[in-house]
Amino acid sequence: MSVPNFQQLMLPLLRNAAITGGETSVTDLSDKIAAQLGLSDEDIGRVLPSGKQTVFRNRLNWAKSYMGKAKLVESTRRGHFCVTERGLELLNTNPQMIDVSVLAKFPEFAAWTSEERKSDVADDQITEISEIDPEEQMAVSFSKLTKSLSADLIERVHSFSPAFFEQLIVDLLLAMGYGGGRAEMGRSLGKSGDGGIDGVIKEDELGLDVVYVQAKRYAANNAVPVREVRDFIGSLEGHRASKGVFVTTSTFPSSAREFVERVSKRVILIDGIELARLMIRHNVGVRVKDAYEIKKIDEDYFSE
Repeated sequence: MSVPNFQQLMLPLLRNAAITGGETSVTDLSDKIAAQLGLSDEDIGRVLPSGKQTVFRNRLNWAKSYMGKAKLVESTRRGHFCVTERGLELLNTNPQMIDVSVLAKFPEFAAWTSEERKSDVADDQITEISEIDPEEQMAVSFSKLTKSLSADLIERVHSFSPAFFEQLIVDLLLAMGYGGGRAEMGRSLGKSGDGGIDGVIKEDELGLDVVYVQAKRYAANNAVPVREVRDFIGSLEGHRASKGVFVTTSTFPSSAREFVERVSKRVILIDGIELARLMIRHNVGVRVKDAYEIKKIDEDYFSE
């Protein structure tokens, strides 16, 4: 089964914490709960877009946090908590599920959600609490915005000249650290390019180590023909080069990727999806519009 949402994890977390009879932690309980739910290693290992925490562990933490607002659990020390008398009383009623509608019956939780809602939006704009936790909501929104930006980037690239695209790729490689990130170490060749080479990046002052670049714009539904990749590798041979980067706004067929794996030259194929990702990551053609810092309680500070 897939990982339950954070509301569905409230009851399993509260029950297992109560069984311990005292202080416990999400870390201590996570494996036991995963086994009870029949989660696979793949489910348990799935990480958030940030890559810093698993989805399962993140949802357990949010389940604990929300139950804490309703005073069903309380923190004891860094990363640890225990079930309160109120939490035990709720379990004694044998609930089939604990979700925000159950938590809303407790005045502390109702007061908290009321303040949370009124702090940012008008009453007529209030929506119900989502099934996914706030952190995941942000991750989903970020993913959607990034996907839209990626599509806009590729569309914008197509609206400019081939020469502009070639220079963009050189700029991107320099931004990624090739050529030491120095502008004078890279150049696009434009119409002077020959043998399928559109740009060069010198990795050292004397140009003893050079990365050759080819940049091809294709419509999204037109994959780069394998012969184009073969020709590019042939061009590397003609320049006695060992490194090359072939970039397109579309895709490469699997046969092209298999071909480059068999040749002695070190050739990297970058398709449209990867191109947009790299441009966003290295701030080429994009700029920061807004920035938000997500902070949490410093448990080390609040300790005696």
